Order: sequence, then structure tokens, then C-alpha cells
Amino acid sequence: MSIRHGLLALLERGPRYGSQLRTEFESRTGSTWPLNVGQVYTTLSRLERDGLVAPGGEDEAGHTLYAITDTGRAELREWYERPVDRTNPPRDELSIKLAMAVGAPGVDIRAVIQSQRHATIRAMQDYTRLKAQALTAVESGRSSERDDLAWLLVLEQLIFQTEAEARWLDHSEARLVRLSRTADEATPAPATDPAPPAVPGSAPDSTSTSASVSGTSGAPRGFRARRG
Repeated sequence: MSIRHGLLALLERGPRYGSQLRTEFESRTGSTWPLNVGQVYTTLSRLERDGLVAPGGEDEAGHTLYAITDTGRAELREWYERPVDRTNPPRDELSIKLAMAVGAPGVDIRAVIQSQRHATIRAMQDYTRLKAQALTAVESGRSSERDDLAWLLVLEQLIFQTEAEARWLDHSEARLVRLSRTADEATPAPATDPAPPAVPGSAPDSTSTSASVSGTSGAPRGFRARRG
């Protein structure tokens, strides 16, 4: 997430101070990615160092204001026009967890998937409920419609993301089942010891003969009658 460019976008609307930027950032994104004041002022210091913002005086309450510079506006325009780079995706904890769980001793990876699936579905339900509220706010035409619309877009992205995550979990579980079945089918059945060859001209031992014919320790049917 680019806090840097998010703050530049807010400053393009006019000079603002740190806590004001934090409040407006969270309002625009529905507090999905909460900021603290320290993060905001650290980012503002870096933006000032890079010539993208400059001190803009103080307001009536004595807050130090920051204003975007022409260089900052050019940087913001370039950010809007540049696609988000996906060649270095951010680390995803769930993907790392499943990757580590594969083959880990004492870990039931299907139980891990099932637990995550329940949590993902709950999150999807929460996002859907919040989306309905945001949609109602947008359609009402109240004064904060711009922030409500921005929050609606963020919520819809989160819904699509959780839907994709649920499908991926289903796919992962199905793949594990298929691989488990393939491994079972590829495992050879245990070999049985062959019966020893008979010695020509010798009388067969009754115990070994019965075992080789019937497969059990009992005598085969009719054997005793023929000897009598």
C-alpha cells in the first residue's frame, strides 16, 4: 500500500496537517488500512525531503500545514497512470502458511484449510454487509458521498479478493486429495512368500499342504476321507 501517494492525493485537495490527513485517509478507505500519526508525519518528512510537499504555514489552531508542490503533482499524476507492479507481489501469510504446512510433521493441512475457509467466509459476509451500508449511503446523496463511493470500491475489491481466496482453498484441498489418492495407488501391495517347492518322491507334509491349498492352518476339504 502506498501511503506516500495516498497522502499526496489528499494534499492535492489543499493544505492539511498530520492528524487531518490520517482522518481523511481512513475515512476514504473505511479504516481498512489504519494509520497512526507517527506514520503520517514520518511519510510527510520524507515527502518534504524529496521535494514533493512543502510547509504551508499554520491554521488558526496552530497546526503545521503541508502543501503539495508541482513536483508532487507530477509524481501523483505518474502514479495514477502507472499500473501497479505485480512482479514482486507482497508476502501473503496464508500462502506461506500452507506452503510450510505441506509435509510438516504433525500438521493436518486439510484442517488448516478448513479453518481458514470458515474465517474467509465470515470475512466475506462482513464485507457484503458493509457493502450494503456503503451502497445505501452513496445512493442517499449525502455530503460525504465521495468518501462513501471510495469505501464502496475498496469493499468490492475485498469481496472479490475473499471470493478468490475461498476458491483457491477449495482448489488446494481438492489437489491434496488427488495427490493422496495417486500416492496410494502407486504404492505396491506387500509381497507374499511363495510356497517351497515339493521334493520329488516324498510324501507331502499334511500341515504345509493344507496351508498351501486352503490358505489357512486347517486341512482342505476331503483330504482326511481320501486317506482313510
